[in-house]
Amino acid sequence: MRLILIAATLAVASPAAAQDAAPVVAAERAFAADAPSMGIAGSFNKWSTPDAVLIANGRARRIGEVYPDGPRPPDEPLLEWWPNFAGIARSGEMGFTTGGVAVGGERAGHYFTIWKRQADGSWKWVYDGGSGASAADVPGPDTEPVILPPGPELLEVRYAGQPPSTVPRSERAMTAVRELEVELAAAAGVDQRAAHLAMLADNGRLYVAPRPPAIGREAFGEALSHWPATFLFGPTEGGGASDYGDLVWTYGEAAWSREGQLRQGHYVRLWQRQEGGWKIVLAQLIPGPPPPPLVTTSPAGG
Repeated sequence: MRLILIAATLAVASPAAAQDAAPVVAAERAFAADAPSMGIAGSFNKWSTPDAVLIANGRARRIGEVYPDGPRPPDEPLLEWWPNFAGIARSGEMGFTTGGVAVGGERAGHYFTIWKRQADGSWKWVYDGGSGASAADVPGPDTEPVILPPGPELLEVRYAGQPPSTVPRSERAMTAVRELEVELAAAAGVDQRAAHLAMLADNGRLYVAPRPPAIGREAFGEALSHWPATFLFGPTEGGGASDYGDLVWTYGEAAWSREGQLRQGHYVRLWQRQEGGWKIVLAQLIPGPPPPPLVTTSPAGG
């Protein structure tokens, strides 16, 4: 054992100073500012990558499928949104914001956007999704969002005589989170409330519609009681990781029972590597279309 300890060396990874989330917040505000003149399709296409993902009508779809680019229709209601919570990876190329949404002047829910810095330095979103969690009492557009503190700098253990890993940190982070998603799915099939509480970060947020955002452990427990007792979570369908390996977002299929009916949709989660390991800092559930009504009468002549 002593020889092993002597042979082991602790290699400190290249320092990555905590980044300022201001560019991500600025990009979100600029995106929102374009909506009144350009409309939903115009602004969404301008600020997204061509392969950006939205979850609509029960499946993950590319931006062009959901919002074909074009001018704003004259009868389109005004869509407004603003950041209440935001953060950025230590590597500075991936971030997120989430906050209130208003449609036609009426508060109507929350959005959640993942942003990636492009090769030319601009910011484009790669995922955008909505939640029916109430925005009635969240701070308004003129307030500054709460910023998620960065996770710790990463250390790597390397043994004497062994070269450093050639697997990118982003890939290693994605692999680790995929494994945690499998654990969460197994536990949620038995008791989703306990499963989520074990993996939610104390400084995270949880959207359980139509309730307001749950912030903090006490609020998590109360909000989770309003979800079904169990979920069937499918494997990670997509997502991405920061270059530094400290932020990972995921999405996949979900199924549950509500009032005796099977419902389907998608989960979306944002994970951060914190002092105690990987934790969920944002979770939402996007229901698919409701099932068709049951036929209760026989067809004519039947």
